[in-house]
Amino acid sequence: MKLSARNVFPGRVVAVTKGATTAHVKIELAPGLIVTSSITNESADDLGLRVGDAVSAVIKSSDVIIGK
Repeated sequence: MKLSARNVFPGRVVAVTKGATTAHVKIELAPGLIVTSSITNESADDLGLRVGDAVSAVIKSSDVIIGK
């Protein structure tokens, strides 16, 4: 897989929680370092995401939202 994004981090899926339309996927990048991605349920199904799967977290600056 080739991408133009520069911030690509390998990790493992530790949780997939589906809601009405959106799935929240937790990815452990390093021990204790977890990022959560919100994707459509359809995308989660298309990717066949399961706990333990090796994945890549692709982070673009325009898609990072910080809350406090």
